[in-house]
Amino acid sequence: MITFPFRSRLVFLFLSLVALTTLGTSSSEATNSGLPLPRFVTLADVQVNARAGPGFRFPINWVYLRKGLPVEVIDEFGHWRRTRDVDGVEGWIHLSMLSGKRAVIVNATSTDSLPLMLRRGPNNQSIPRAIIQVGVHGRLLECERDWCRVEFSPYRGWLPRRVLWGVYEHEQID
Repeated sequence: MITFPFRSRLVFLFLSLVALTTLGTSSSEATNSGLPLPRFVTLADVQVNARAGPGFRFPINWVYLRKGLPVEVIDEFGHWRRTRDVDGVEGWIHLSMLSGKRAVIVNATSTDSLPLMLRRGPNNQSIPRAIIQVGVHGRLLECERDWCRVEFSPYRGWLPRRVLWGVYEHEQID
């Protein structure tokens, strides 16, 4: 049996605990919120800072100035969430500045027929309610197979899922 002096045992115990708590875990696993990654959320305030790293000591790389804008959470570290926006810009945002409410941005491509019509029902034959511009953001209400019901105040209606950023291809929204 190997014996260590008391002080050496404490150091060995401390290093063993550090190794066990960090071995085989990523930042997401170590501080997992229990929510799936990736996922969509919205900005909870009119001014939200996106930082270079997960902490207030990191520099601010980007400032968002629109409450309710959808962002995608792609990683977690403590109270910080690494996010990506519709343009692919990534940054770390404190979770107090994020909301679980859902929103979308109209992000049609050149292959989509323009103008985009917000429709009364979830099909192309349904009566148009409004013409929607690319880049506009609104509240996500529900999604069926290929269509999502959204609100661009004061209008509510249906748009094809493929023209929306802020909802996954097979995600169920009720």
